[in-house]
Amino acid sequence: MATLVSLPSAYLTPRLTIDKLFFGPLLPISTSTKHNWDLNKSGKSRFCTIKSRLTTRTKESPSTNPDTLLKEPHKYFDQVIITVRSGDGGHGAILTMPSQQRATKSQGKHDNKEKSKKKLSYKRDFDGSLILPVGGHGGDVVIYADEGKDTLLELHKKSRHNAKRGGNVAAMGVLTFQLRDGLAAPTLRIPVPVGTVVKRKRGKLLADLKQPGDEVLVARGGQGGISLIEMPEYRRKKLMSLTTNVMRDESDKVLVLGQPGEEVSLELILRVVADVGLIGLPNAGKSTLLAAITLAKPDIADYPFTTLMPNLGRLDGDPDLGPGQYSSEATLADLPGLIEGAHLGKGLGRNFLRHLRRTRLLVHVVDASGDDPLNDYITVREELRMYNPNYLERPYVVVLNKIDLPKARDKLPHLTEEILKIGSDIVHSELGMSSRDEVQSLPTEGGEATTLSSAISVEDRMDKGIEDYPRPAAIVGVSVLKGIRVNDMLKEIRAALRKCRDSNDALELSARSRE
Repeated sequence: MATLVSLPSAYLTPRLTIDKLFFGPLLPISTSTKHNWDLNKSGKSRFCTIKSRLTTRTKESPSTNPDTLLKEPHKYFDQVIITVRSGDGGHGAILTMPSQQRATKSQGKHDNKEKSKKKLSYKRDFDGSLILPVGGHGGDVVIYADEGKDTLLELHKKSRHNAKRGGNVAAMGVLTFQLRDGLAAPTLRIPVPVGTVVKRKRGKLLADLKQPGDEVLVARGGQGGISLIEMPEYRRKKLMSLTTNVMRDESDKVLVLGQPGEEVSLELILRVVADVGLIGLPNAGKSTLLAAITLAKPDIADYPFTTLMPNLGRLDGDPDLGPGQYSSEATLADLPGLIEGAHLGKGLGRNFLRHLRRTRLLVHVVDASGDDPLNDYITVREELRMYNPNYLERPYVVVLNKIDLPKARDKLPHLTEEILKIGSDIVHSELGMSSRDEVQSLPTEGGEATTLSSAISVEDRMDKGIEDYPRPAAIVGVSVLKGIRVNDMLKEIRAALRKCRDSNDALELSARSRE
């Protein structure tokens, strides 16, 4: 673009013809005759032509690139930041009474009688006051838990969601009995997987959608504007006995406008809802175990990191409970494999360990045919301790897999004995669903003291080694692929789950008794 600019003194200040302002340093102008400056007769002003081009390059976020989502879905499936905006409220109207309009010559007495009848048929409240139409309510934004959703990948493709605005009052400027309120906009409902935590971006927790059908209102739609009646000043006093919505001056027109909607940036974090979490090194047999005892069909291969995202499966109830077996069903979550140094970002990292937060029982799968299965066991326990020491306090069952191989079968007794030596006799504390693991900031009078005490307790747990935490509830040697001792493993898992439920019931009874 080209712009003609006046140059006061020896500096140049460019003025662009676009709406945006351009801020930059003043450009010194040399007074040499080499420049083609146009001087006027007075010699006080100089003019030149500047040609400039503004180019803005927006770097595309990797999370919004469809190719990136297809190639690396495991990096984005459980966390997303979206922006939602509720709808604006519809506008009201400025109305006049029909009696203000002068009758035309063609209108006779018969038309005046019809108008008087219509005047009497206005909408009125119980006290006789006029009911004037209002603008429609803007659409709300609701996030709800849907069982049909597994990941948050769809929300990466569309990171902004806008609800519709409310309808305006359809009026031609005259108050009639046919006027209706503006249409209310529908609620915008955004489905997310069960177990999604909704919080404001770098803000407080809004909701934890644990159960199917749970929902939270994240943005409320704007209220519709009211309608005002415009009357001459000498008739306002009489009209005030019928309604208070009388326009007194021009400033009252603001009341006709609908209120704007809310715009909120939200962070959605998925935490898989599962009772049992399968952990272990890559290729330990976690996915094979999940496929053997549930109807899940995870990807199974002979290379590491086959599992990139958690797989869920449903475990049948305990048949020994009789009719109670249907209430003893459990959900299993197969997590990606951990390696040494995962807390430093090696392998797939350890961010997916957040999905263990809701579990009540851990099943640690160890490849007994490996070179050093005891060290493999210790490595995973150390990574859990580095991520969240509370995970080591939960009940867990150790599954020594691949005992159909001779080298694994021979070292099974010695390996079981060595694993039992690592740990203490402390009773497992049921922390799977405790409030300490929930990300909630409840206001208390001694909030600073509570935060300080919790920080100290976390430091104490971090100073403890894995030998200071409870021993496994059971150690079972199996061969999932060959089906060896799988039933014994299921009995131990169900027995541990039964103890977890009993401890939960005892905690609930004690809490009720204190109340």
